[in-house]
Amino acid sequence: MYDIVIVGAGPAGLTAAIYARRADKKVLVLEALSYGGQIINTLDIENYPAEPHISGFDFATKLYNQTKDLGAEIVFEKVVDIQDEKDFKQVITTKNTYQTKTIILATGADSRKLGLEKEADFLGKGVSYCATCDGAFYKEKDIAVVGGGNTALEDALYLSDVAKNVYLIHRRDEFKGDATLVNDLMKKNNVTFLINSKITKLNGTNSLESIEVEDIDKNQKTINVAALFVAVGKVPENQNFAKIIHLDNQGYIIAGEDCHTNVEGIFVAGDNRTKSVRQLVTATADGAVACSEAIKYINKNR
Repeated sequence: MYDIVIVGAGPAGLTAAIYARRADKKVLVLEALSYGGQIINTLDIENYPAEPHISGFDFATKLYNQTKDLGAEIVFEKVVDIQDEKDFKQVITTKNTYQTKTIILATGADSRKLGLEKEADFLGKGVSYCATCDGAFYKEKDIAVVGGGNTALEDALYLSDVAKNVYLIHRRDEFKGDATLVNDLMKKNNVTFLINSKITKLNGTNSLESIEVEDIDKNQKTINVAALFVAVGKVPENQNFAKIIHLDNQGYIIAGEDCHTNVEGIFVAGDNRTKSVRQLVTATADGAVACSEAIKYINKNR
Protein backbone atom coordinates (compact mmCIF):
# COMPACT_ATOMS: atom_id res chain seq x y z
CA MET A 1 0.00 0.00 0.00
CA TYR A 2 1.50 3.28 -1.14
CA ASP A 3 0.71 6.64 0.43
CA ILE A 4 0.75 8.41 -2.94
CA VAL A 5 0.85 7.08 -6.48
CA ILE A 6 1.73 9.74 -9.04
CA VAL A 7 0.79 9.17 -12.67
CA GLY A 8 3.28 11.00 -14.88
CA ALA A 9 6.98 11.81 -14.52
CA GLY A 10 6.99 15.33 -15.94
CA PRO A 11 7.88 18.42 -13.88
CA ALA A 12 4.55 18.35 -12.00
CA GLY A 13 4.72 14.67 -11.14
CA LEU A 14 8.38 14.66 -10.13
CA THR A 15 7.94 17.79 -8.00
CA ALA A 16 5.02 16.11 -6.23
CA ALA A 17 7.24 13.08 -5.60
CA ILE A 18 9.98 15.28 -4.10
CA TYR A 19 7.51 16.85 -1.69
CA ALA A 20 6.07 13.42 -0.84
CA ARG A 21 9.46 11.94 0.00
CA ARG A 22 10.43 14.96 2.07
CA ALA A 23 7.27 14.26 4.07
CA ASP A 24 8.48 10.65 4.45
CA LYS A 25 5.60 9.22 2.41
CA LYS A 26 5.82 5.99 0.46
CA VAL A 27 5.51 7.18 -3.12
CA LEU A 28 5.39 5.52 -6.54
CA VAL A 29 5.72 7.41 -9.82
CA LEU A 30 4.32 5.67 -12.90
CA GLU A 31 5.36 6.88 -16.36
CA ALA A 32 4.37 5.44 -19.74
CA LEU A 33 7.30 6.75 -21.80
CA SER A 34 10.26 8.68 -20.41
CA TYR A 35 10.74 11.19 -17.62
CA GLY A 36 10.55 14.92 -18.27
CA GLY A 37 7.35 15.40 -20.24
CA GLN A 38 7.17 18.06 -22.94
CA ILE A 39 9.95 20.15 -21.43
CA ILE A 40 12.62 17.78 -22.78
CA ASN A 41 11.89 19.21 -26.26
CA THR A 42 12.94 22.73 -25.21
CA LEU A 43 16.51 23.53 -26.19
CA ASP A 44 16.99 26.41 -23.77
CA ILE A 45 14.84 27.35 -20.76
CA GLU A 46 15.15 31.06 -20.05
CA ASN A 47 12.14 31.79 -17.83
CA TYR A 48 12.53 29.41 -14.88
CA PRO A 49 13.71 31.12 -11.65
CA ALA A 50 17.42 30.60 -10.88
CA GLU A 51 17.96 28.54 -14.06
CA PRO A 52 18.26 31.21 -16.78
CA HIS A 53 19.90 28.91 -19.34
CA ILE A 54 19.41 25.16 -19.17
CA SER A 55 18.16 22.68 -21.74
CA GLY A 56 14.84 20.97 -21.12
CA PHE A 57 16.60 17.60 -21.10
CA ASP A 58 19.15 18.71 -18.49
CA PHE A 59 16.43 20.26 -16.35
CA ALA A 60 14.35 17.08 -16.48
CA THR A 61 17.37 14.89 -15.72
CA LYS A 62 18.26 17.00 -12.67
CA LEU A 63 14.67 16.73 -11.45
CA TYR A 64 14.58 12.97 -12.08
CA ASN A 65 17.86 12.37 -10.23
CA GLN A 66 16.75 14.55 -7.32
CA THR A 67 13.56 12.51 -7.05
CA LYS A 68 15.44 9.20 -7.18
CA ASP A 69 18.02 10.36 -4.62
CA LEU A 70 15.21 11.11 -2.18
CA GLY A 71 14.03 7.50 -2.46
CA ALA A 72 11.00 7.76 -4.69
CA GLU A 73 10.16 4.61 -6.64
CA ILE A 74 9.81 5.30 -10.37
CA VAL A 75 8.38 2.59 -12.63
CA PHE A 76 7.92 2.87 -16.39
CA GLU A 77 4.47 1.39 -16.99
CA LYS A 78 1.44 2.84 -18.77
CA VAL A 79 -1.59 3.50 -16.55
CA VAL A 80 -4.80 2.31 -18.21
CA ASP A 81 -7.32 2.74 -15.38
CA ILE A 82 -7.85 4.05 -11.87
CA GLN A 83 -10.49 2.88 -9.41
CA ASP A 84 -11.87 4.41 -6.23
CA GLU A 85 -12.44 1.73 -3.60
CA LYS A 86 -13.31 4.38 -0.98
CA ASP A 87 -10.83 3.15 1.68
CA PHE A 88 -8.08 2.99 -0.93
CA LYS A 89 -7.47 3.55 -4.63
CA GLN A 90 -6.27 1.18 -7.32
CA VAL A 91 -4.01 2.16 -10.17
CA ILE A 92 -3.99 -0.35 -13.01
CA THR A 93 -1.18 -0.45 -15.56
CA THR A 94 -0.56 -2.68 -18.55
CA LYS A 95 1.51 -4.92 -16.24
CA ASN A 96 0.41 -4.51 -12.61
CA THR A 97 -2.18 -3.20 -10.17
CA TYR A 98 -1.07 -0.91 -7.34
CA GLN A 99 -2.95 0.05 -4.18
CA THR A 100 -2.60 3.50 -2.69
CA LYS A 101 -4.20 5.91 -0.26
CA THR A 102 -4.12 8.80 -2.74
CA ILE A 103 -3.46 9.46 -6.42
CA ILE A 104 -1.99 12.49 -8.17
CA LEU A 105 -2.71 12.64 -11.91
CA ALA A 106 0.12 14.52 -13.62
CA THR A 107 -0.11 13.18 -17.16
CA GLY A 108 0.22 16.56 -18.87
CA ALA A 109 -1.08 17.61 -22.25
CA ASP A 110 0.54 17.12 -25.61
CA SER A 111 0.45 19.82 -28.28
CA ARG A 112 -1.82 18.97 -31.19
CA LYS A 113 0.31 18.46 -34.29
CA LEU A 114 -0.28 19.60 -37.88
CA GLY A 115 0.57 16.15 -39.19
CA LEU A 116 3.00 17.42 -41.80
CA GLU A 117 6.07 15.67 -43.13
CA LYS A 118 9.26 16.90 -41.39
CA GLU A 119 7.25 18.41 -38.51
CA ALA A 120 8.91 16.09 -35.99
CA ASP A 121 12.31 16.47 -37.67
CA PHE A 122 12.22 20.26 -37.27
CA LEU A 123 11.11 20.21 -33.63
CA GLY A 124 13.51 22.57 -31.86
CA LYS A 125 14.96 23.49 -35.24
CA GLY A 126 12.32 25.96 -36.34
CA VAL A 127 9.12 24.22 -35.28
CA SER A 128 7.87 25.08 -31.80
CA TYR A 129 4.69 24.65 -29.80
CA CYS A 130 5.56 27.29 -27.19
CA ALA A 131 6.08 30.92 -28.21
CA THR A 132 7.07 32.11 -24.74
CA CYS A 133 9.61 29.30 -24.48
CA ASP A 134 11.32 29.72 -27.84
CA GLY A 135 10.30 33.10 -29.28
CA ALA A 136 13.43 34.91 -28.12
CA PHE A 137 15.60 32.67 -30.32
CA TYR A 138 14.09 34.29 -33.42
CA LYS A 139 14.60 37.95 -32.62
CA GLU A 140 14.42 40.14 -35.75
CA LYS A 141 13.64 37.15 -37.96
CA ASP A 142 10.58 36.29 -40.03
CA ILE A 143 8.35 33.73 -38.33
CA ALA A 144 4.85 32.25 -38.72
CA VAL A 145 2.10 31.32 -36.28
CA VAL A 146 -0.69 28.87 -37.15
CA GLY A 147 -4.00 28.71 -35.28
CA GLY A 148 -7.17 30.65 -34.67
CA GLY A 149 -7.79 30.60 -30.92
CA ASN A 150 -6.60 32.82 -28.10
CA THR A 151 -3.30 30.97 -27.79
CA ALA A 152 -2.41 31.61 -31.43
CA LEU A 153 -3.46 35.26 -31.18
CA GLU A 154 -1.54 35.79 -27.94
CA ASP A 155 1.50 34.05 -29.43
CA ALA A 156 1.37 36.27 -32.52
CA LEU A 157 1.02 39.38 -30.37
CA TYR A 158 3.94 38.38 -28.17
CA LEU A 159 6.10 37.45 -31.16
CA SER A 160 5.31 40.70 -32.96
CA ASP A 161 7.49 42.46 -30.38
CA VAL A 162 10.30 39.98 -30.95
CA ALA A 163 10.35 39.01 -34.62
CA LYS A 164 10.88 41.14 -37.70
CA ASN A 165 7.69 39.92 -39.39
CA VAL A 166 4.90 37.61 -38.22
CA TYR A 167 2.61 35.67 -40.54
CA LEU A 168 -0.60 34.54 -38.79
CA ILE A 169 -2.16 31.62 -40.64
CA HIS A 170 -5.70 30.40 -39.98
CA ARG A 171 -7.80 27.95 -41.95
CA ARG A 172 -11.04 29.94 -41.50
CA ASP A 173 -12.05 33.53 -42.23
CA GLU A 174 -12.87 34.30 -38.59
CA PHE A 175 -10.85 33.72 -35.46
CA LYS A 176 -12.17 31.79 -32.47
CA GLY A 177 -10.16 33.98 -30.12
CA ASP A 178 -11.11 37.28 -28.52
CA ALA A 179 -11.88 40.16 -30.87
CA THR A 180 -9.73 42.51 -28.78
CA LEU A 181 -6.68 40.38 -29.53
CA VAL A 182 -7.47 40.42 -33.24
CA ASN A 183 -7.84 44.20 -33.12
CA ASP A 184 -4.53 44.57 -31.29
CA LEU A 185 -2.83 42.45 -33.95
CA MET A 186 -4.36 44.47 -36.78
CA LYS A 187 -2.64 47.55 -35.37
CA LYS A 188 0.75 45.89 -35.71
CA ASN A 189 2.67 46.89 -38.83
CA ASN A 190 4.69 43.68 -38.88
CA VAL A 191 1.79 41.19 -38.69
CA THR A 192 0.32 39.70 -41.88
CA PHE A 193 -2.96 37.79 -41.75
CA LEU A 194 -3.34 34.75 -44.01
CA ILE A 195 -6.92 33.59 -43.48
CA ASN A 196 -8.76 30.78 -45.23
CA SER A 197 -5.33 29.22 -45.57
CA LYS A 198 -3.46 26.16 -44.41
CA ILE A 199 0.15 25.03 -44.34
CA THR A 200 0.80 22.17 -46.73
CA LYS A 201 4.55 21.68 -46.51
CA LEU A 202 7.62 22.45 -44.41
CA ASN A 203 10.88 23.06 -46.26
CA GLY A 204 14.46 22.97 -45.08
CA THR A 205 17.56 20.81 -44.81
CA ASN A 206 18.81 20.83 -41.23
CA SER A 207 16.24 23.32 -39.96
CA LEU A 208 13.08 25.05 -41.11
CA GLU A 209 13.69 27.48 -43.97
CA SER A 210 10.26 28.06 -45.49
CA ILE A 211 6.63 26.95 -45.46
CA GLU A 212 4.16 26.40 -48.26
CA VAL A 213 0.69 27.85 -47.75
CA GLU A 214 -2.48 27.10 -49.72
CA ASP A 215 -5.59 29.29 -49.61
CA ILE A 216 -9.23 28.32 -50.09
CA ASP A 217 -8.93 28.77 -53.87
CA LYS A 218 -5.97 26.36 -54.00
CA ASN A 219 -3.52 29.19 -54.66
CA GLN A 220 -0.12 28.35 -53.21
CA LYS A 221 2.76 30.48 -52.00
CA THR A 222 6.11 29.83 -50.37
CA ILE A 223 7.03 31.99 -47.38
CA ASN A 224 10.57 32.14 -46.04
CA VAL A 225 10.50 31.86 -42.24
CA ALA A 226 13.01 30.89 -39.59
CA ALA A 227 10.34 29.45 -37.29
CA LEU A 228 6.79 28.17 -37.20
CA PHE A 229 4.86 28.35 -33.93
CA VAL A 230 2.02 25.84 -33.88
CA ALA A 231 -0.97 26.77 -31.69
CA VAL A 232 -3.81 24.54 -32.83
CA GLY A 233 -4.73 23.20 -29.42
CA LYS A 234 -3.64 20.73 -26.78
CA VAL A 235 -4.57 17.11 -26.20
CA PRO A 236 -4.68 16.36 -22.44
CA GLU A 237 -3.77 12.80 -21.46
CA ASN A 238 -6.89 12.13 -19.39
CA GLN A 239 -8.90 9.68 -21.46
CA ASN A 240 -8.17 6.70 -19.19
CA PHE A 241 -9.62 8.49 -16.16
CA ALA A 242 -12.85 9.79 -17.70
CA LYS A 243 -14.99 7.09 -16.09
CA ILE A 244 -14.63 8.58 -12.61
CA ILE A 245 -12.93 11.97 -12.99
CA HIS A 246 -14.89 14.98 -14.28
CA LEU A 247 -13.43 16.50 -17.44
CA ASP A 248 -14.37 19.68 -19.27
CA ASN A 249 -15.45 19.69 -22.92
CA GLN A 250 -11.79 19.82 -24.04
CA GLY A 251 -10.78 16.84 -21.94
CA TYR A 252 -9.02 18.68 -19.11
CA ILE A 253 -9.57 17.56 -15.52
CA ILE A 254 -11.79 20.08 -13.75
CA ALA A 255 -9.87 21.41 -10.75
CA GLY A 256 -9.01 24.71 -9.11
CA GLU A 257 -5.76 25.98 -7.63
CA ASP A 258 -6.07 23.45 -4.77
CA CYS A 259 -5.71 20.66 -7.35
CA HIS A 260 -8.70 18.69 -6.00
CA THR A 261 -10.72 16.57 -8.44
CA ASN A 262 -14.34 15.50 -7.90
CA VAL A 263 -13.13 12.29 -6.19
CA GLU A 264 -11.80 12.57 -2.65
CA GLY A 265 -8.22 11.44 -2.44
CA ILE A 266 -7.50 11.94 -6.13
CA PHE A 267 -5.67 15.11 -7.13
CA VAL A 268 -4.34 16.61 -10.36
CA ALA A 269 -1.19 18.58 -11.14
CA GLY A 270 0.14 20.24 -14.27
CA ASP A 271 -1.00 20.89 -17.80
CA ASN A 272 -3.80 18.28 -17.77
CA ARG A 273 -6.01 20.35 -15.44
CA THR A 274 -8.17 23.38 -16.19
CA LYS A 275 -5.99 26.48 -15.84
CA SER A 276 -5.16 29.71 -17.64
CA VAL A 277 -1.36 29.46 -17.68
CA ARG A 278 0.51 26.30 -18.68
CA GLN A 279 4.22 26.86 -18.07
CA LEU A 280 7.05 24.96 -16.42
CA VAL A 281 6.82 27.07 -13.28
CA THR A 282 3.04 26.50 -12.91
CA ALA A 283 3.50 22.75 -13.40
CA THR A 284 6.02 22.50 -10.57
CA ALA A 285 3.79 24.71 -8.40
CA ASP A 286 0.87 22.34 -9.02
CA GLY A 287 3.04 19.40 -8.01
CA ALA A 288 3.82 21.00 -4.67
CA VAL A 289 0.18 21.96 -4.03
CA ALA A 290 -1.26 18.58 -5.07
CA CYS A 291 1.18 16.72 -2.84
CA SER A 292 0.46 18.99 0.12
CA GLU A 293 -3.27 18.39 -0.33
CA ALA A 294 -2.72 14.63 -0.64
CA ILE A 295 -0.78 14.62 2.63
CA LYS A 296 -3.59 16.54 4.35
CA TYR A 297 -6.05 13.94 3.08
CA ILE A 298 -3.90 11.06 4.37
CA ASN A 299 -3.49 12.66 7.79
CA LYS A 300 -7.23 13.37 8.04
CA ASN A 301 -8.15 9.78 7.21
CA ARG A 302 -5.72 7.93 9.44
